[in-house]
Amino acid sequence: MKFFNRVNSFTSIFFLFSLILNAQQEEKKIIKILQAGSSSQNELKFPGANILTKIANTRVHLFHEGALIKSDISYFYPKKNFFTAKGKVIFTQGDSLKMTCDYIEYDGEKKIAFARGNVFLERPDMTLNTDSLELDRLKSKAYYQTGGVIRDENTKLTSKTGVYFIDEKKYRFIDKVNIYDTEYTMQSKELDYFTELNKAFFKGKTKIIGQDYTVLCEKGNYNTKLQKGSFQKNAIIFYDNKEIEGDSLFFEKERNYASATNNVKITDTLNKSIINGHFGEIFKSKDSAIITKRAISVNILENDSLYIHADTLIALGNEKNRRIKGFYDVRIFKSDIRGKSDSLIYNEENGIIKLFKKPLSNKQIRSFSKSQKNEKNPILWFGQNQMSGDTIFLISNVKTRKLDSLKILGNVMVIEKDSLSNDGFNQIKGGVLNGLFLESKLKDVEIKKNIDVIYYMYSEENNELIGINKTTCSNLLMEFSENEIKDISFFVEPLGKVYPEKELPINERKLEGFIWRSNEKPKTINDLFSEEDLNIILPKVNGIKE
Repeated sequence: MKFFNRVNSFTSIFFLFSLILNAQQEEKKIIKILQAGSSSQNELKFPGANILTKIANTRVHLFHEGALIKSDISYFYPKKNFFTAKGKVIFTQGDSLKMTCDYIEYDGEKKIAFARGNVFLERPDMTLNTDSLELDRLKSKAYYQTGGVIRDENTKLTSKTGVYFIDEKKYRFIDKVNIYDTEYTMQSKELDYFTELNKAFFKGKTKIIGQDYTVLCEKGNYNTKLQKGSFQKNAIIFYDNKEIEGDSLFFEKERNYASATNNVKITDTLNKSIINGHFGEIFKSKDSAIITKRAISVNILENDSLYIHADTLIALGNEKNRRIKGFYDVRIFKSDIRGKSDSLIYNEENGIIKLFKKPLSNKQIRSFSKSQKNEKNPILWFGQNQMSGDTIFLISNVKTRKLDSLKILGNVMVIEKDSLSNDGFNQIKGGVLNGLFLESKLKDVEIKKNIDVIYYMYSEENNELIGINKTTCSNLLMEFSENEIKDISFFVEPLGKVYPEKELPINERKLEGFIWRSNEKPKTINDLFSEEDLNIILPKVNGIKE
């Protein structure tokens, strides 16, 4: 019996303790009336409600789990743990959150407040103004869908719908999202904004307009304070009279810098030129852009596209003094002209394209043969003619953008495959070449200084080989038609002889330094690229197809 009495006593104590604990827990959940000017009931109009009103300076104060709600009048339903309040409503939660409104409904069980009329939510780092707002204290978030305005130190943000995650200090805006700043504006379809980080993450069509730049994209992030960010999916930056496109773009206002990765396209709107590649950088303060990884420039000459490829392309200068520099394995392609060199400079101000090679070392100069020294010389192809030398200049008229002239300096070599023989080549070697264009076609070419010629001569009647002409002179003039040599005139002490084919040994039919480089000639635009360029593996960019 004593044992059972002890058990009963323990059970009673446990039951009493549970009642006290539950009572304390329930007490914590119950909305408390801290003060009111008066209290009354009207069971007919407000059944179950305590009508709390302000008298003089004594306003209604209700308290619930850390939240204090002040108003002029409140209808409190104790059994439902619910109240409505109106008249200069002030909702505070500690020192971190304050909300004012005209009217509020509060559910103490769900810890949800619904505010209407001139809703103004304030935190130390921001403010929110809207017509209606739902505040979920359990989930620590606020929600509006009737349009809202958020302000922080420098920025104003508007949207139709918004969710504020209080603990994370994060906003999620949907539909007609706009950010206004003294230095830029932003429009987006959907945007997450972190107030402490000053960083926005966006989806859908987005537009950022700065003082001297514009960004379009459908995915990305942007630091609203520093004005820098990355952008993907149909991304384009309008910057410094240039349009920058790519799978992934980066922009930083302070550094005057932009970069692009994968499928890069930089369009110069003033100079009507395009540079493509897979990685690009733009430095506004230096008026420069650098493109690598399958880099190619497209310029318009004579209503025809001039393609320039190099391992690295650099665009320098403003619209009045713009230059394109190409380094390492330069190749050019135009409908009637092909070319190749180590390096290139295209000065758009004077219309001069300069092709040149890396200077040989002293050791190479001493040890290389004439052919070895010439094998890296810049070269141009006009039809079946190849022209090479130490330095080549292609000169166009700046106003008409038509090719005007050609100049080759040092170790000039002109080679044309003889069309009627199997292994014959017409060859001219000299010191300086000057050429003129007529309607984009090479018309006249003059060669000067220490000229050597090997030329296959045929009868005009039956195209039978007359012989092979070997001549030296100081000046020579060639007439071209459809990029073929039609006539050669020798001047200033020409000395030559025509050899019957059988009398001229094969080893004497080629000039010193002769190299036939037809295998290097780009036949299509794809030939501008090396095998490495064509098989390049691009880094993965997330978000393009999302």
